[in-house]
Formats: sequence, C-alpha cells, structure tokens
Amino acid sequence: MAGGPKGRELSPVESADDRELVRRAQGTDKAAFEELIRRHQHRVFAVAGGILKRREDVEDIAQQVFVKAYFSLKRFDQRAAFTTWLYKITVNECWDLLRKKKVRPLVYESDLSEEQAKQAMNSAERANEGPDISERLAARQRVERLLKGLDERDRLMLLLKEVEGFSIEEIAEVLDLNANTVKVRLFRARRRVVSQAKAQGSER
Repeated sequence: MAGGPKGRELSPVESADDRELVRRAQGTDKAAFEELIRRHQHRVFAVAGGILKRREDVEDIAQQVFVKAYFSLKRFDQRAAFTTWLYKITVNECWDLLRKKKVRPLVYESDLSEEQAKQAMNSAERANEGPDISERLAARQRVERLLKGLDERDRLMLLLKEVEGFSIEEIAEVLDLNANTVKVRLFRARRRVVSQAKAQGSER
C-alpha cells in the first residue's frame, strides 16, 4: 500500500480514486465525502477566488458549495468527472452571489511592469504547488493586477488556466463553453495582458 505523509500508510478511503469515493459517498459514507472535499477544496477556493472580490465571500461560497454538493451527490451522474461537477456548482454559486449583490468581481489597478508581471505569474504558479490556500489566494491577487479591463469570464479563464492549471476541456465544461471558444478567448486575453504589461513598462 502506498505511503502517506511521514511514512504513514494510506487508509482505504485515502487510497481510493474519485470515482470509488463518489460511489461510497452516494451510499452515505461520510468519510468518503470528506476525502473528496479534502482533495479538491483548494480548487473550489481557486474558482471562487477568481470571481469574487472579498476573501470572506470566497470562504462563505466554498462552504455553501460543500453543503450543496453533499446534498446533491446522490443525483450526480458518474459519466461526468466529479471535479467538473463540483467546479460548476462553485461557478454558479458565485454568479448567484454577484447577482444578489449586484456587484462586479474585483478588478485591481494594473500597475506592474512586464518583468514584474512575469515574476508575479511565476510566483503564483509556484504557490499553486503548496498546500496553503491563503498563500495561493495572495499569489493569485498579484496576478490579478495584470487583468484590468478583461471581461470577468475571460479573467476567470486566465486564472484557472495559468495559475490553477485547469485544462482547456475542464474550463470549457465548468463554464459551459465550447473548447474552441475557450482557446480563442484565452489567446485574446493573454495578448491583452501582455499588451498592458508592455504599456505599463514603457510608462516607467
């Protein structure tokens, strides 16, 4: 059996794949559901953090997503990936909150040079490897400084792709878009960010 942290052997729940955990959780195995959340909570925070302005809102939405997932899991169709289903719940909950508040997601003032932009992107990607959610949120906020003026959905796409490592297909499924549409919008968003970074650099 594979070893866990500090040489500890993994429990049957920890060693199971997502599909098996979903099957167990649908049969009211709470430990299986808790393991699913443990594995994927950082990306729930990542998705919510790419849309919402306040960290408190991100934390509240994450809790709502976990509760909704728990009560909806019996209806989950295993033909889809659990992660995609979970992230779609997250996106929908975020949009609902914004509609209720009638506010737009946070857009930071873009004030980084091109070199600073590269450093921010690199640090954000490194932060994604670590376990601490608050560190990833902080890194992503640095990257968001580059995203002023982007459509909120394009901004979310860029964060999910470049910072959180989502595939084109995952982003398409989460946002209910065609994969080719995601590719085109990501290309345009990247080009706009680079253009802004160069403009900021020339002004200094």
